Amino acid sequence: MPKYPFIAVKQKEHSFKLVSMPAGLLARISYAAVRRKDEEEGAVQRVLNTSRISGIKDFALRMGDFPASIVLNWIGGDMTVVDGMVEIPDVPKSAQIIDGQHRVAGLRAAIEDDPTVADYEIPVAIYENLDTAHSARIFISINTEQRPAPKSLVFDLYGVSASDIMDPAAIRANDIVAYLGSDGQPYHKWIKLPNQERQRGGVALSTAVNAIKPLVDAKGQLEQVGATELEVQKVLFSNFFSAIKEKYGHHWDDRGNAFIYASGFIGAIEFFRSHMFDYCKSQGSFEKATITQALSMDETSLILQEDVKGFGGSEAANAIRDRLISSFKPSSSSQGFKF
Repeated sequence: MPKYPFIAVKQKEHSFKLVSMPAGLLARISYAAVRRKDEEEGAVQRVLNTSRISGIKDFALRMGDFPASIVLNWIGGDMTVVDGMVEIPDVPKSAQIIDGQHRVAGLRAAIEDDPTVADYEIPVAIYENLDTAHSARIFISINTEQRPAPKSLVFDLYGVSASDIMDPAAIRANDIVAYLGSDGQPYHKWIKLPNQERQRGGVALSTAVNAIKPLVDAKGQLEQVGATELEVQKVLFSNFFSAIKEKYGHHWDDRGNAFIYASGFIGAIEFFRSHMFDYCKSQGSFEKATITQALSMDETSLILQEDVKGFGGSEAANAIRDRLISSFKPSSSSQGFKF
């Protein structure tokens, strides 16, 4: 029977064993007991998100760094300790997953593609024979008090992380957003970075990155027009937002401007995706002048934050998108293809 060294950890009323375990064994012995679906003690998990599993599988195959512990509730009888080593029987469904079900599922999927992943050493914290109430307390503690890093911080760290472990589209979107927030660009001082002082107005880095990311993905819209280079994409988005900024003149930096808030940024990108992109494509031009001429806005029709006051996030973004659509007056003429 497999035996593993462990560290015994005591924290208030609970104790657990911290073990370094091969990913293959972990995948075989553990399972997720789903709350309100599985009628058994310790069932606290949510239904698996297949897209997360796919992402973790790809990460395991590319890189394979899993320093955070998987948390298990051992229900396979009393664990045996011999000569300072804990015996872990290779028996399916010996342990419920309290935390890490997507990582385990991703590792399981990666092993199917590459059997060597089964040898990865994974840190595992093993509790024994917890009932549902105690499993839930641990689950809640991990998922509320021990929160993951904010997305903005994660995106901010992309610039100092190895590119082979990150999402290329997110990295590209991060670079574009950083450019939009630089000196002389439409969102200078309006992109909110992690840990900066709170301010009224501004767009969180993660919000802007998530909005732009689908457009710059390998199979995104910009690929249709050959706009795959970073410098080209930076100019394209700068032209788009600069055209909107021009309509506001010196009012752009007013805190009443809807576009310096998350809903305005998202609404503008949605308008670009649904209308402006195809128009510019048909015109063969993504230049600022082309975009400006297609927008019929003056000081009496500017979109203000007060216009979406009381709206929810997606509702406000949709309202701003619709206002832009109503201001969209495309020209029928055509130009040479330009960015």
